[in-house]
Amino acid sequence: MHKFSNSMSYVTLGVDDLERAVVFYRDGLGLKTKGIVGSELDHGAVAFFDFQPGLKLALWPRKSIAEECNVSASKPDPAAFMLAHNVPTRAHVDDIIAQARDAGAVIVRPPKGFAWGGYGGVFQDPDQHLWEVVWNPHDGSGEPDEVC
Repeated sequence: MHKFSNSMSYVTLGVDDLERAVVFYRDGLGLKTKGIVGSELDHGAVAFFDFQPGLKLALWPRKSIAEECNVSASKPDPAAFMLAHNVPTRAHVDDIIAQARDAGAVIVRPPKGFAWGGYGGVFQDPDQHLWEVVWNPHDGSGEPDEVC
C-alpha cells in the first residue's frame, strides 16, 4: 500500500475570471508565469506560477474544476481556506500588503503586531482567496527585526 506523501507540488485556486486572475498575480504581485495554457482543451485553460522548488500555484476556472471533479460550484467562502506567506522582516509585510493593495486586492486585516511577537496582515485576491503575509521572529527563517 502506498502512503500519502507529506510533500505538496501544486496549490490550485478556483477563479471566476482566469484572465483577471493572471493579471493580478503576474502583473500585480510580480509572480512569473508562461500565461494561460490549455485553452484548446475542454476545461483545460489554466495558468501556472512557480513558487519555491517543487511547488506551483495553479489558477483554474471554478467552472472547469466543478466539471472535471463532478462537483457543484457553490458560492465562494473566503473563510474556508487561507494561504500564508512568511517573510523575513516586518518591512516585507508592509511592502507586500501595499503591493497587493495597489494590484487591486482588498486588505481585510491591515498589518499589525501580534501578542506572540510576530507581525502580519491579510489581503483578499479578486476571487476572494485570503493570503496572510506574516513575519515570525521565532521561526528562525528571517532576520532579526530592526523595528520593534
